[in-house]
Amino acid sequence: MSTSTPRPERVTHAHARDVRLPGGLGTLVLVTVDNGLDHTKPTTFGPQGIAELTATLTAVRERVAAGEVAAVAVTGKPYYLAAGADLTQVASVTTREQALELGRGGHAAYRLLNDMGVPTFAFVNGAALGGGLELALACDYRTAAADVRALALPETGLGLVPGWGGAYRVPRLVGIEKALEVVLTRPAANKPYTAAQAAQAGLVDVVLDPADFLEESVRWAARVLDGSVVVERRPLDDAGTWEAVVSAARERLGATVHGSRPAPYRALDLMAAARDADVDAAYAAEDEALADLIMSDEMRASVYAFGLVQGGKRPEGAPDPSLAQPVTRVGVVGAGLMASQIALLFAQRLGVPVVMRDLDQARVDHGLAAVRQQVERLVSTGRMTPDAGARITASVTGSTELSVFTGCDLVIEAVTEVLDLKKRVFAELEQVVGPDTVLATNTSALSVTRMAADLEHPERVVGLHFFNPVAAMPLVEVVRAERTSDAALATGFAVAQKLRKTAVLVADRPGFVVNRLLVLLLGKIVEAVENGTPVDVADRALDPLGLPMPPFELFDLVGPAVGLHVLTSLREDLGDRFPRSPGLEKLVADGTTVVRPAPAKGLPKRVDPAVQAVFDSARETPAAGAPLDEAGVLDAVLTALTVEIGHMLDEGVVATTQQVDLCMILGAGWGFHLGGITPYLDRTGYSERVLGRRLLPDGVANVPGR
Repeated sequence: MSTSTPRPERVTHAHARDVRLPGGLGTLVLVTVDNGLDHTKPTTFGPQGIAELTATLTAVRERVAAGEVAAVAVTGKPYYLAAGADLTQVASVTTREQALELGRGGHAAYRLLNDMGVPTFAFVNGAALGGGLELALACDYRTAAADVRALALPETGLGLVPGWGGAYRVPRLVGIEKALEVVLTRPAANKPYTAAQAAQAGLVDVVLDPADFLEESVRWAARVLDGSVVVERRPLDDAGTWEAVVSAARERLGATVHGSRPAPYRALDLMAAARDADVDAAYAAEDEALADLIMSDEMRASVYAFGLVQGGKRPEGAPDPSLAQPVTRVGVVGAGLMASQIALLFAQRLGVPVVMRDLDQARVDHGLAAVRQQVERLVSTGRMTPDAGARITASVTGSTELSVFTGCDLVIEAVTEVLDLKKRVFAELEQVVGPDTVLATNTSALSVTRMAADLEHPERVVGLHFFNPVAAMPLVEVVRAERTSDAALATGFAVAQKLRKTAVLVADRPGFVVNRLLVLLLGKIVEAVENGTPVDVADRALDPLGLPMPPFELFDLVGPAVGLHVLTSLREDLGDRFPRSPGLEKLVADGTTVVRPAPAKGLPKRVDPAVQAVFDSARETPAAGAPLDEAGVLDAVLTALTVEIGHMLDEGVVATTQQVDLCMILGAGWGFHLGGITPYLDRTGYSERVLGRRLLPDGVANVPGR
């Protein structure tokens, strides 16, 4: 096994102090968990931290036994209760016995709260993730500050299970159906709960004002103790309901995860048994599952991926931030789908006026209506206040006049992916904008250098490639063309940061990172179909990777015409590694439906049978190759991706292999369990077989290799 040396544990301390309860109810011992660092360094638990928490709670329980204490509560430092286990410590485990001890240690500490002998409370003052939320769940009652925006059990997304009581407690607390959302669905979508959502789900009991949260929590605890507040708990689901919900969930996992990673299945097994298992058996089962998963490739790849995403907030290769131009007004060329999404994002996150311009008033009106509809949806779902929605809607305007871009500090074009059109847009812009205005392109594959080549000031042009849907996708590929200045590049990075996106610097090469690899993947799938492989076989071939959606559903999402356009342009630039597809050309020409709706909620869409007929009829000559089975298609795809990543690294598309993984995780939704893509290619032997070398340096991903 390849391992990296873990950093020393930053010990989280458990400080106990006495608080007098109002109404003469006695003493509440408040235990604060704190790693001694500021809010940018989340509190986590390693072995030493768990040992200190155990010691502190043991001492408190002795006081309880002596009759000195009426209640016990736990809370955290500002902005954090706790972010769970220290993943760097988890990933450094080398034996299964060590892994078992991690689970047992957490259970032993948290059981002290459950068995304290007096009511216990969690005052959730900040983010509570994984073992942090399980700490709160070990208490009898939970308050949460209204401004807390991250409560979650993300373990199954990291190749683990909730292993400190969560898999047992959550289904018994909120019901088996809601528990599946907490443990499986939300982690897969990376959607933590807000305090209000957690209260609605039943994870916390009351939401309090953050201004005086601790004082209000103590007062609420006193009302629980004196009986003036009674917290009702839902009854345990009956056995029939429990079994039916688990059975349906197992079917969904089989149809979506396809056995690509063990963690969701192990978590489901634990929750299935939670209704009837006693606590000792349940915790022992969590320990065993956690130990197995800690030693798995998927968990170690997940920790590598998690580290990449966290580290991605500090972009590699970005110029000095002080070189960035201030952005007080933004222009958007175009008023279509991407343009309206970009306009809303800039208005919402930068808080500046945004003007969209298109060729006729009907298009402008349509774009402004799209912005209003998006804002109304955010307001109606409670994700934006009505006042904020009104301000944002008022700040986005539209026009058909080019002159509206005068006074803009940044103008980004989001017009059709045609090079000559984009060149003309920039030439027009240069006549009306100021000398310091940065011009950006949202191109997904075209050359930014060629786009800017005929301008008087090509150094002001930078690529800002957003992904659809713009608000949800966390990645921006920042493209440096041949003559892009440090000031323009720094402005691009500064804007991405203010938009709360992760920015990755990419060279101006066809398709950059994400589209180059994704379109190649799709190209190899359709190539297999062109050679006689049935469409449904090719579409299932990537199931073992556990990707967000099957290939033909991805085609449907991006649009077959867009996919064909990018595939064609990449073939023109990079050669026949990117195949031509007469079937795809006919699919686009005929407007054939690619996929049918999902047969049931939570199940994937299915390829329309008409797609097979289109490919069959479009075949100009007998297939050049032989039909492949699913394993053969998967091998062809992985071999092609390995070759292409080798070319990309040789070309300097990104500075490091890790940035390829970061782009695929954030821009294409590749799962943490793969580590992006390169750890998977390393550990399955593709890198060495195809390139003669591993892609990642030894130990970087902490993933076993062949």
